[in-house]
Amino acid sequence: MELIDYFDVLLSGTVNLSKFKLGLLDDRVKSIYAELAADPVLGPYVRGKIPQGSRPQRTIIDPLPNKEFDADFLLWLEENPEWSADPASYVEQVYAALGRSGIYKDMSPSRKCRCVRVIYANLCHVDIVPYLILPDGRQVIVNRDESKWENTNPDGFTQWMRTKDEITGRNLRKVIRLLKFLRDHKGTFLGTRSIILTTLTGMTVKEGNIVGNPGYYANVPTALLHITQDLNVWLKENKTRPSVADPSMCGTTFDHRWDDTTYNNFCAKMNKYATDIYEAYYETDKNRSVELWQSIFGNGFHAPPPKSMEEPFGATTSVAATRTGRAG
Repeated sequence: MELIDYFDVLLSGTVNLSKFKLGLLDDRVKSIYAELAADPVLGPYVRGKIPQGSRPQRTIIDPLPNKEFDADFLLWLEENPEWSADPASYVEQVYAALGRSGIYKDMSPSRKCRCVRVIYANLCHVDIVPYLILPDGRQVIVNRDESKWENTNPDGFTQWMRTKDEITGRNLRKVIRLLKFLRDHKGTFLGTRSIILTTLTGMTVKEGNIVGNPGYYANVPTALLHITQDLNVWLKENKTRPSVADPSMCGTTFDHRWDDTTYNNFCAKMNKYATDIYEAYYETDKNRSVELWQSIFGNGFHAPPPKSMEEPFGATTSVAATRTGRAG
């Protein structure tokens, strides 16, 4: 059975990152950006910031207990010819600017391959990715390990994601969150990075799927059913790990994000989930269907609480509102 309202409860109560944490990430990104823009060395080259990753794609989920939640952003920098002689210098310059900061120097920022990471005490981190538009028009980020440019197109990826989500009646992002929840909270297909999972899942979504069948992505469970079925078919057709291109058509692939072992495990687990989801969806007995869905998603999958009876407008309601300090 579809049990649409049960999925609403699962997403809002268990899967989605809370508004408080989302606000915390946004505030920290703004604070870091302001500090870098004010730096005497780096600041003159700062041109803006561009959200990146699961936060702007709206596929971010609540992490496991004692695991970090995070935000990424592209730090748009004007080119400095001296730094460009060694592209890794841009990561080093961001790292150095944080080291000069009275706020961030004691937070032990660290350099990664493509970013500088700031870790907060309450299980949160922010990744700062240097981003440039070169004179030839190429949009690039830096691979610090190899000191080279890597093509990117953040607006193109965002538009691709928006288009795919609209085809599904805005259910694709919710399906991706559910799959990320299974990966993280059930410990399945670990090692499959979010960008890979998002790209492969989005690839299954096609306009042709709704031609003659407009209900193909009608709601979250129906979209989940068809997307996992279609993805499972695609994986079976690809016996060996395929190349996964950035759908923004910038010429970059995500192949370095996983290996053959990770791919084979992902194929096996997705085959199991596609089978389990099919069985739960088409089970006609409600109690049994709930059990099957719970075997996939856990106890966060349950019925919504009963709606309380509305009190008639009048003196009783007004007094209660006054006593609790709430209006209307």
